[in-house]
Amino acid sequence: MTTHTVKILTYNVHKGLSAGNQRLVLHEIKEALGEVGADIIFLQEIQGEHCKRASQFDNWPSVSQFEFLADKLWPHHVYGKNAIYDDGHHGNAILSKYPFQRWENINVSVMRSASRSLLHGVIELPGSEQPLHIVCVHLGLLQLERDRQLRTLVSRIESHIPHHEPLIIAGDFNDWRGWADRHFSEDLGVREAFKDATGKHAKTFPARLPMLRMDRIYSRGLEVIDCQLLRGHPWHKLSDHTPLASKFTMTID
Repeated sequence: MTTHTVKILTYNVHKGLSAGNQRLVLHEIKEALGEVGADIIFLQEIQGEHCKRASQFDNWPSVSQFEFLADKLWPHHVYGKNAIYDDGHHGNAILSKYPFQRWENINVSVMRSASRSLLHGVIELPGSEQPLHIVCVHLGLLQLERDRQLRTLVSRIESHIPHHEPLIIAGDFNDWRGWADRHFSEDLGVREAFKDATGKHAKTFPARLPMLRMDRIYSRGLEVIDCQLLRGHPWHKLSDHTPLASKFTMTID
């Protein structure tokens, strides 16, 4: 029996733009992510395509934003659209150093004007036949939306992920009151890394002066050995959200 260590990071990248949408900061985000050393990255509000912004910014990448960020560090990546409009689309993405066995994007939109989805991937870790399930989440702004989306997420996990297989759920929950915990702890038996470590969820929004506890990292079947709120330089000048990182160990038979 051996253990495998996995470091993950979750980040709402605000479409690669500064908080005021005046400057493309995707290149700085790429450099900052490379220094963290995460094995798997959960991204929200990642721009798949935007024709207008591609002509507006001189240094707009020639490939999709998730491919640009992945580059050579994360050779395996998946993307799920959750908002489509005339100029392009954006959604969730997962970047991974390890291959995906399979993945699926699940539409959980409650209103046509606020498209949302869950991106569920199954990762194959080196030397293990046991898969690691990862779900990238970006929930709605309204409580009614979130309640229905959380019920869909719980149902998806119960029907598609056996309890003995490890699971990480991470992303932007837009849940500053912490009501998602009721669904997760009672229905799924998952635990949130920062709440376990400090007694409270991490304050992640807005990045310059975080006051709201929006972003989370939940897990089941893994042991949390470290968690970090990546505040300060350069993060406070990039997205309007603060990234979270956590390191886990997973026992491999």
